[in-house]
Amino acid sequence: MRSAPVLSRKRLRQAGFYYAEALVSTVIVGVCLAPAVSALHSALDAPAVEVGIVNGRQHLQSKLEQILAQPIGNLDTAATAAGSPSTPTSYSDPAGTPDRILVYLSRYDGDNADGDNNPFTGTDPSLLWVRAQTAGGTQSLTALATP
Repeated sequence: MRSAPVLSRKRLRQAGFYYAEALVSTVIVGVCLAPAVSALHSALDAPAVEVGIVNGRQHLQSKLEQILAQPIGNLDTAATAAGSPSTPTSYSDPAGTPDRILVYLSRYDGDNADGDNNPFTGTDPSLLWVRAQTAGGTQSLTALATP
């Protein structure tokens, strides 16, 4: 019957060294894996955020097109009633509406005829500034309307 081979002390130390290397590398991988998983999680959430932004932009575009389809006289009346380019007009969605859009209208001084460099003080005939903005203020679209 053969006896088991006897390992020298040198070989025993080398075997222990390999075990320590494996243990340290496992700990390093474990520590580095947590941020990597977190980054992947953020990357997986990005498409959902992108869809929300695109849908909001399309909703704004639709609202702006509805406003620009109105007769210029109606828009001018709403702009006069608002009294200021920072006051939402009656074309805004009612309060409590999901994804509410605020609409701002104002007469516009495109040629700066009064020389004060403020486009909202002097007015050009039949030129209106139109802005549609999400209620949270994260997205907006602006246009000029003429008859």
